[in-house]
Amino acid sequence: MELNTSVLEAKGLQLFPAPKPVGSYVQCIRTGNYLHLSGGISVNGEEAYYGKLGKDVSIEEGQKAAACAILNRLAVIQGELGSFAPVTKIVAVNGFVNCTPDFTDQAKVINGASDLLVELFGPSAAHSRSAVGVVSLPLGVAVEINMIVEFDPAKC
Repeated sequence: MELNTSVLEAKGLQLFPAPKPVGSYVQCIRTGNYLHLSGGISVNGEEAYYGKLGKDVSIEEGQKAAACAILNRLAVIQGELGSFAPVTKIVAVNGFVNCTPDFTDQAKVINGASDLLVELFGPSAAHSRSAVGVVSLPLGVAVEINMIVEFDPAKC
């Protein structure tokens, strides 16, 4: 898979280095032909989204937060593999939405990440997914996303 940089440019988006972990974990583990990425928060460079959906953050802002979190995770993939050329499949995306107890549009929020992946990599970036509402997230961010990605070691 190759990242369509013209989509990034057209949307005014950039990949920045992923923030350092705020706990006792690593950003990514390689096992076999898979990368298991830890949860990445809705921070990408200077762009950051904090707050609770259903109270402080609109669905549209939540979708931007999810896109921001996926860019954060893409930076980890690029750092681990050197490029996106070795990536063969986005296997799974798990999204966590900081929200009020009555908020039920978690899927709409995480669409911000899923849709961006398909825009950047094409239809083959379609993936399995979970979208879960939670009472809080680290540092008060709006969205956190973890992923599983398949890659071809011969292309690394």
